[in-house]
Amino acid sequence: TAWRVLESGGSELDAVERGCGQCEIDQCDGSVGYGGSPDESGETTLDAMIMDGNTMEVGAVADLRRVKNAIGVARKVIEYTKHTLLVGESASLFAVRMGFPYEDLTTQKSLSLYSEWLNQSCQPNYWKNVVPDSSKSCGPYKRREEITCKEEQSSSQRSVHNHDTIGMVVIGVSGTVASGTSTNGAIHKLPGRVGDSPIAGAGSYADSTAGGAAATGDGDIMMRFLPSYQAVEYMRMGTDPTVACQKVISRIQKYAPEFFGAIICANTTGSYGAACNKIPGFTQFHFMVSSPLLSRPTEQVVDCM
Repeated sequence: TAWRVLESGGSELDAVERGCGQCEIDQCDGSVGYGGSPDESGETTLDAMIMDGNTMEVGAVADLRRVKNAIGVARKVIEYTKHTLLVGESASLFAVRMGFPYEDLTTQKSLSLYSEWLNQSCQPNYWKNVVPDSSKSCGPYKRREEITCKEEQSSSQRSVHNHDTIGMVVIGVSGTVASGTSTNGAIHKLPGRVGDSPIAGAGSYADSTAGGAAATGDGDIMMRFLPSYQAVEYMRMGTDPTVACQKVISRIQKYAPEFFGAIICANTTGSYGAACNKIPGFTQFHFMVSSPLLSRPTEQVVDCM
C-alpha cells in the first residue's frame, strides 16, 4: 500500500500514513489496530507516531481510545497543532475534532482473550512487588512494604507470539526520509501504559540527512535505549545499515540479554538492514522491502544475534 502511494506521486509521509493505516484496517498480527491486545480492564487502546525527516516534525498519539485510525490522528497532530504527542482521552477528543469517528475497538476476539486471561488468574501480567502475589492471582494489588530489586525477566510474557508493531521507513526518490509506527501495545498491559512505539527515537526515527529506523518488541525495555535514534546516528557516521542495527541490539543485550526485539534500518541511498535479539522461539526476523530494484514487495529474513 505504501509503495503504491509513492508510485502514484504521494509524499513519503503519505506513504507511511497509508501503509501503517492499512495494517490498522487489517489488524496485522492482532497487535496492530482495533480488536487486539486488551489491557488489564479489557480495553484495546492504540499508540502511533509519524515523523518527517525533512523538518524533524513528529506527530504521535498514545493510549488513544475509541478511534481506529491512530496513525491518521498522529499525522493531524503535525498538521494542526504545535505539539508532538497527545495522550489518552484528550487525544481521542482531538481526533473527533479532526473528523475521526468514535468506534468501539473491542471485538469478540479481544473479549475472548480478556476472559481467557481472567480465567488463568490474570497470567501473565506486569506487576511486581505487590500483594497478593501477582504471579499467582488477580488484583486489586497493593504495594508490598519490602521491595525486592531483582529484575524479573519479561521475555516469557512478551514474545513474538503476543506483541508486535507495524514499523515503516520510507526513502523517497530524492532521499527524503519519513518513518512511522502503529500498535495496540503489550497485551494485558496496565491501563495508561505507553510503550516505545509513539516515542520519537524509540519506536522510529527519520532524518533526511542520514536515514531512518523503526523498532519492534519489548517496548518497556527498548525505549530506554532510544534504539531508532541511535541507529540513525550510527548511519550518519557512515555505518552500514545492517551493522547499525546490530550495534543497537548488542547495546541493549548488555543490560537485558533476554529481551524480545528487532530493528530495521535504511539510509538515504536506499541501503537497508535489520537485526534482532535471539531468544527461544525467536531466532529469525522477517521484514518486507519494496524498491525500484525489486519487481514486487519482497520478504527478507535475518538471523538473530
